[in-house]
Amino acid sequence: MNDDGAPLGAQRVVAAGIRAGLTVATAESLTAGWIAGAIADVPGASAVLRGGVVSYHNQVKQDLLGVDADLLRERGSVDQEVARQMAVGARESCTADVAVSSTGVAGPDAHDGKPVGTVYIGHASGSGSGARELHLSGDRQQIRAAARDAALEVLAELLESK
Repeated sequence: MNDDGAPLGAQRVVAAGIRAGLTVATAESLTAGWIAGAIADVPGASAVLRGGVVSYHNQVKQDLLGVDADLLRERGSVDQEVARQMAVGARESCTADVAVSSTGVAGPDAHDGKPVGTVYIGHASGSGSGARELHLSGDRQQIRAAARDAALEVLAELLESK
């Protein structure tokens, strides 16, 4: 955390985005706005952050982010491809250069057949898209915070590579 209480990854995102002249967007299910909020906490964020979609419900993932309805029906929301499509949708809907997404299970119970701590972080940029699978531990808030920090790390890495 920095002096303002923002995660260090958020500082990296803003600094790298400003250096590269790139914008970012988020699509958040599990983290429900924490990623975008962490970025917005950093002075200078307005030069980088385009916006975000909190897509807690599958209908929002489908309607606003363009996640395939059949995919959601067959695999559920806690899925690597869902995370990838969420990031692509955020990038497109917010007209950003780079986007990141989060979906997963914070508990207390399993969801979509996935155990607590299963998290997917999606990413999208002009050079492609993908997603990372994580297995986190802790209570609900710890898992959500760790997912936020992991997403910020992915976003910072993408921006720093530009």
